[in-house]
Amino acid sequence: MKRQGFFQLSQEAVMKLAENFETPLLVLSLDQIEKNYCFLKAHLPNVRLHYAMKANPDLRILERLSELGSSFDVASDGEIRTLAELGIDGQRMIYANPIKTAGGFRACADAGVSRMTFDSVSEIEKIAKCCPGATVLLRLRIDNTKAHVDLNKKFGAPREQALPLIKLALASGLNAAGIAFHVGSQTTSAEPYLEALEIVRSIYAEAKEQGIDLHVLDIGGGMPVPEPKVRFNLPAMLGQISARLEEDFPNIEIWAEPGRFMCGTAMNLITSVIGVNERNGQTWYFLDDGIYGTFSGVIFDQWDYKLISFKEGTKHKATFAGPSCDSLDIMFRGKMTTTLEVGDLILVPLCGAYTSASATTFNGFHKAQIVIWEEVSVALGITKCLAKAV
Repeated sequence: MKRQGFFQLSQEAVMKLAENFETPLLVLSLDQIEKNYCFLKAHLPNVRLHYAMKANPDLRILERLSELGSSFDVASDGEIRTLAELGIDGQRMIYANPIKTAGGFRACADAGVSRMTFDSVSEIEKIAKCCPGATVLLRLRIDNTKAHVDLNKKFGAPREQALPLIKLALASGLNAAGIAFHVGSQTTSAEPYLEALEIVRSIYAEAKEQGIDLHVLDIGGGMPVPEPKVRFNLPAMLGQISARLEEDFPNIEIWAEPGRFMCGTAMNLITSVIGVNERNGQTWYFLDDGIYGTFSGVIFDQWDYKLISFKEGTKHKATFAGPSCDSLDIMFRGKMTTTLEVGDLILVPLCGAYTSASATTFNGFHKAQIVIWEEVSVALGITKCLAKAV
């Protein structure tokens, strides 16, 4: 099977786009979104994919994935209603937030969402009252200290509480169909998944002995995208996971909730240097996008973005800061770069996940405009973009 690739603009494309649009500018490739979806479907053929739209809720991404047959992982009434307004049926959604709001339950009723997760007694009581008869999955805590973002610090019931909570859900009139887990973001080996599947296998076996039919398993997300100094073999990793699923869960309906993987490699940022200064013996470069904009992922996603200036020369350590009048608005300190000048353009690839999704208009700065590569490249006669292979 083909290896995963990612979308990256050429210098020619960056220059031409900057001439025709204001920076900061985000360039989204819907073809790359489709490639990512098809890649996962090819390597996890028996898994029903639910896009975790929190990673990037751009409507054009949602529409393309819906056309491809994707289901969706939602976490709020806002996400549910957004999908419903696009005509996406509630049966293609899983309300995968273990702590749900009253507004979320109302949205479920309006949109026909009946699948959701839980990890506590209080949530069972809420679901039984607001969505009687709902299909529910127990969110299981899986420890993975190597994860880029460990979601199990906030969610998940411990192993010893799994069956008691499932039994309580059944006694409350809910369709307790199985277990959901998430090994954590940006997991680069199959081991955490395999360890989690072994725990789940034992729970399903115990449940069967007690006459409980668990017939759904949600393996969450966490599939990685390229990042500096990190190496992984994604086809091999997914192959191991798929083989274990086929071996240990042959008659189980399998779901997954990839977010970063679907969109992370599909968007590039073009930003400009708007200021240069020397402070405490180090050069500072100020960009027209920052922590409160596309680079919000530096804080919220702990991500180290690659900056490409297309300039050659000796590199030096520099600080990169955003345009706002807040001293928090500093993205990188001591980052190696060639010498830059006001007006220079910088390309930031691999910035499709947890960037524009958490951007703000703090201090009056507008969010970066998002354009679709397949549309603007034709309109501007741009013939070249780089398709990078992992």
